[in-house]
Amino acid sequence: MRFQEELKCKSREQIWNEYCGYLDLSLSEYMYVQHHLLAEQLRLWNESSLGQALLHGQRPKNADELRRMLPLTRYHDYAPHLLSKSKDGLPGEPIIWIQTTWEGGLRPIKVAPYTRSMLDTYRHHLVTLSILGCSRKKGDIRVKKGDRILYGGAPLPYATGLMPSLLSETIAYEWLPDPNETKEESFSRRIQEGFSKGMQGGIDYFFGVGSVAHFITENFTRTLSGGHSHGGGKTKVSPRIALRYLRAKSISKRDKRPILPKDLFHLKAFFYTGPDSRCYTRDLAEAWGTVPLEIAAGTESTCIACETWEHNGMVFFPDACFYEFIPESELERCQFDPTYTPRTCLMDGVETGRNYELVISVLHGGAFMRYRIGDVYRCVSAGGNSLPRFIFNDRVSSVIDIASFTRITEAGVKEVIELSGADISNWLMKKEYNSHNRPFLHMYVEVSPRALRKSAVQAEILADHLAAYFRYFDSDYSDLKKMLGMEPLQITLLKPGLIAAYEAKTGIPLPKINPGVLDLKEMLQFEQTYTFRDEEVMAP
Repeated sequence: MRFQEELKCKSREQIWNEYCGYLDLSLSEYMYVQHHLLAEQLRLWNESSLGQALLHGQRPKNADELRRMLPLTRYHDYAPHLLSKSKDGLPGEPIIWIQTTWEGGLRPIKVAPYTRSMLDTYRHHLVTLSILGCSRKKGDIRVKKGDRILYGGAPLPYATGLMPSLLSETIAYEWLPDPNETKEESFSRRIQEGFSKGMQGGIDYFFGVGSVAHFITENFTRTLSGGHSHGGGKTKVSPRIALRYLRAKSISKRDKRPILPKDLFHLKAFFYTGPDSRCYTRDLAEAWGTVPLEIAAGTESTCIACETWEHNGMVFFPDACFYEFIPESELERCQFDPTYTPRTCLMDGVETGRNYELVISVLHGGAFMRYRIGDVYRCVSAGGNSLPRFIFNDRVSSVIDIASFTRITEAGVKEVIELSGADISNWLMKKEYNSHNRPFLHMYVEVSPRALRKSAVQAEILADHLAAYFRYFDSDYSDLKKMLGMEPLQITLLKPGLIAAYEAKTGIPLPKINPGVLDLKEMLQFEQTYTFRDEEVMAP
């Protein structure tokens, strides 16, 4: 039954309970759902050749047995079974294959199979998002046929591309732009189309990756403040929007500020997702007049969590995946001992104020079990019998994800350096934030003494040189400067041999990717007294 039919034949209370009732579950009830659905998934997984290959013939029946029999997995465990897109041997029959980059760069894509049951669950949760997004209290349902969604997601075969087709199966939304008409167009062109249609009839919902939403917003603001033209021509404007525009133009002149989207559009709901989204929250809320709601989704996991009108953290849907959590203390042990197997806790074991890497077992015939997706969440509320709430913190420390547009690993940086031919003897890279709370890549680089003496602006030249090869290595990297409004790569030159000397002094090896803030600070202080001779400089 389509959702608009449900609105006619069901009470508001029935609809709320069907889509949002999970929020009222006690923690014990939530865990019952988790364990029950996992047992169903294990019956499918145990009979599949994929499951048998990873389980080595064992047949777990519940969470305890699964956690004992199956080590934590990563995508390379599934690649031989999935990259061919063969349905043979999977726990459930794939209806569609979704893809994303595999840590960026020149590596193959990752693909994930979606069963019919997974798609049905995904669609159900998207309706939940629609309801919660425009609710102001429990039981408040404001969704209606014809609502218009400004869509800042990537098209199929990426996971966000499923949103329009799945929601259209149950709610007659109007998408700005229509993804079926613009899927072959460039990102910027699709933004233009969405803007133009928004000016013609208004906008009710806005969805996008945080950095993309910010880019769209700034594009709106520049365009509106310069007059309602776009792309070199005039944009058709509805009479209602035209009146708002004239009023907004007067107010902006009076207040000496640009015209903002909130002056023209009155959003019912605003959703964002992805790494670094929260650093745009204040600007987005000011521009649109409503605070965005965070949602969690991924290629392997589908949509798994969202905030409510209370803006106090996301609650994970109990029927999307079975969730485990690796405490930050366990992740730190792994950093110093790669052979260490981290322990996990379940949803009823998380604690307020702690960070956890999420581990998922996809339900409803999904392929992934005890799978490390590499996302770290912070538990902001837990205790008693209430459901824990989370905010997205970042990717795991071994991966740098900037604005959801690039994923940088140690292997990727090494490959870029080799491709570039740059005279770099040692390096560290860390994700940092500027004074405007915008993320950037900060690379701490040692070059040879000879290269160091060549130019006083070596850092600037080297940054430009490496950026060109990062763009070659990872096609998404080229969009970063446009998304962030700044150069994403900054370089600090270190004295030759400093990193090795500091490691020898402290006895602690520094991770190449995301070394600790205190370690970096102490190393830079150590540099002030450190001296080197050319023959003492060590290779990387």
